[in-house]
Amino acid sequence: MMKKSILKNLLLAALVIALAVVPLMTLKHAEFGGADGQAEEAITELQPSYEPWFAPFWEPPGGEVESLLFALQAALGAGVLGYGLGFLRASREPSGEAQV
Repeated sequence: MMKKSILKNLLLAALVIALAVVPLMTLKHAEFGGADGQAEEAITELQPSYEPWFAPFWEPPGGEVESLLFALQAALGAGVLGYGLGFLRASREPSGEAQV
């Protein structure tokens, strides 16, 4: 039973890695941009005189810092989600009978 779950986990991990790597390998010269940049381009195209009504109070000093903050936000969200799912699963099991 344990071997089956390990194999399943390895296959799922390989699938996740493939989903991340295959697009990068097949689309070598593609330009991957964020949604913010695409939205800004679309708005400027549709309404060249548009003035943003809000400005950020702090601009990150570079793209690396922005990427770091995004990664930290994603990690924090994944941690909260994982904790919540673990809490829900543990609350369904009878107390004192942990399954391994």
